[in-house]
Amino acid sequence: MFNSFGNILQLTSFGESHGKAIGGVLDGFPAGISIDLDFIQNELNRRKPGQSKITTARKEADSVEFLSGIFDGKSTGTPIGFLVWNQNHHSNDYNNLKDIYRPSHADFTYQQKYGIRDYKGGGRSSARETISRVIAGALAKLALQELTIDIKAYTAQVGSIKLEKNYTEYDLSTIENNPVRCPDADKAKEMEELIFKTKGEGDTIGGIITCVIKNCPIGLGEPVYGKLHAALGNAMLSINAVKGFEYGCGFQNLHQKGSQQNDIFYNNNGVISTKTNNSGGIQGGISNGQDIYFNVAFKPVATLLMEQPTVTTQGEEVLLTARGRHDSCVLPRAVPIVEAMSALTLLDYYLINKTTKL
Repeated sequence: MFNSFGNILQLTSFGESHGKAIGGVLDGFPAGISIDLDFIQNELNRRKPGQSKITTARKEADSVEFLSGIFDGKSTGTPIGFLVWNQNHHSNDYNNLKDIYRPSHADFTYQQKYGIRDYKGGGRSSARETISRVIAGALAKLALQELTIDIKAYTAQVGSIKLEKNYTEYDLSTIENNPVRCPDADKAKEMEELIFKTKGEGDTIGGIITCVIKNCPIGLGEPVYGKLHAALGNAMLSINAVKGFEYGCGFQNLHQKGSQQNDIFYNNNGVISTKTNNSGGIQGGISNGQDIYFNVAFKPVATLLMEQPTVTTQGEEVLLTARGRHDSCVLPRAVPIVEAMSALTLLDYYLINKTTKL
């Protein structure tokens, strides 16, 4: 159950970390959208392991194979099936975990819920499942491009190193210029050094990804149980290792009074607009035409390459030293995942909006 995401646009993913393949079916995708296969593969390349010295050393081509729903380079409106074959999994690295619960992993809860678990790479709980999200999100991006909706996410904080300025003061087109995917070159260097140092210690570190959505039309979102920010929050909190979601000013301006934080309306050359955007582009659960922006907090990766106390499935206290190839900081590879989930949510709510009025 609950392996599907979305309403009209619905992604169902399948596969495990160390299984034969990861894949998905995207249903409800509009017909007639030009499918740029190179763009989709590039989105996957941004997520794949082994892309720099600060990511996991696991080497996977992560090449997508489409099975249905595309003809002559365009979407047909039928379900789009796809998969990515797993080729470089080292399952033997996990044999020592068969009877051990890893700290802060899903091992214990999966075992208690289902009575069985895939201890090789975590099975369905592995972040490798996000391959399906990135492929589906890339398709959604192609559709949103025709609506001029632009989505960009970036690393805004790693550990205690963080960007101090508002997103409007950065050139977001420079995000891919460094392996951390940060629009500030100096801060990116500091972040990279911290991640590399942490990796050398066998430890991990978390941080924050900021996402900005531009040119979102007015009216996306429903006023009660289908609020757009709630849908985005649900999408972000479904990503592995995410611990928090904040849109607009959120927590940062709680010291202000309403007179300081209200977004004042004004007539901007015949177009009603707001002088500020503390609301983060969403008011009453509905997009207002301003930039949508939000922060996503990622915890440190739970797998440490250092000794930790834990217990076996029988409750015996033991010391665990994990083996394998793991990220010391998930943020650089999570940037395209945040963008993908944003794109799926936005396109889904755009399609919903088309059904709400003549």
